[in-house]
Amino acid sequence: MAGEAILPDPDVPAPADNYLSMVLLIDDQVMVCEAVRRALARHPDFDFHYCTDPHQAMEVALRVKPTVILQDLVMPGVDGLDLVRAYRANPALHSVPVIVLSTKEDPATKSDAFQNGANDYLVKLPDTVELVARIRYHTRAYLDHLQRDEAYRALRESQRELMRANLELQRLTRIDGLTGLGNRRYFDEYLAAEWKRGVRTGTPLSLLMIDVDHFKRYNDAYGHLAGDDVLKQVAGVIQNGAARSTDLAARFGGEEFVVILVDVPQEGALHVAERLVERVRALGIAHDGGRVTISVGVATAFPYGDGEPSQLLNAADAALFEAKNAGRDRVLAADLPVGFPQQRAVADPE
Repeated sequence: MAGEAILPDPDVPAPADNYLSMVLLIDDQVMVCEAVRRALARHPDFDFHYCTDPHQAMEVALRVKPTVILQDLVMPGVDGLDLVRAYRANPALHSVPVIVLSTKEDPATKSDAFQNGANDYLVKLPDTVELVARIRYHTRAYLDHLQRDEAYRALRESQRELMRANLELQRLTRIDGLTGLGNRRYFDEYLAAEWKRGVRTGTPLSLLMIDVDHFKRYNDAYGHLAGDDVLKQVAGVIQNGAARSTDLAARFGGEEFVVILVDVPQEGALHVAERLVERVRALGIAHDGGRVTISVGVATAFPYGDGEPSQLLNAADAALFEAKNAGRDRVLAADLPVGFPQQRAVADPE
């Protein structure tokens, strides 16, 4: 599973020292992968990839050809140090710098990491400035080593081609083309992963289901191009309102959007939802003698082993249905203590 790539503009001078860092993170927690991706996204000399299945780490590393590997130590079913040893035993990866990420600031753990072939050690999640500096340092050392080989030039071109292919893949498989938010596929993957994490950690998971009120009427009155512009503006508000590295804003379909809020209880989710309603109203987009508004259904749950993410989604959808029936331009929360609603309402109000 690869992370989002940032492709440098060929007309802009290359970053300092003209090095490109191809970073691969091996970590089973999607939340950590997304946090690191966002931390590195502002640096055009970084191309970021990640793998959440440690059993596929070697395959992904051989395909990506990283200049730095960020390796988590504790993962289900696999010891991170076993992977470090495997990298060192593979001719294609034996020289690639490995930065071990651990939750422990422990001398014995550090010693084991270095003895097994790690080049560096950081306690996660590290400060962005330090992480960027260390990645650049190890990339520079690694590429200086490779530059002595004529194959280095071919590697640079291979990196550029991989970046272009990866960027296109992300656009097709993870991003909604109209709004720039995550698409339905990415939302489904993220929700499933965070549900599993919530089962392990016992932390709450909140979901906002959002609908643009009377959107069909707007399209009929102003045309589809104007309707698309409304969706883009509403998406911008939603994206800005879900600004934490662990939040995910996505287009669910048509005029419906969803937001995943990790480790956020119902009170916090309601606060985020109310703020989104106010900010969309403040856009002041004229519609039906008033303004374009949104309705929001909020659901919060503590994921459990026998449960399914669809239960949380259905609960938020049912709350959205009630918000629309109650007059729209408002937020309503699902009541989940007893159980989860299983059915989506058959007849949605327009």
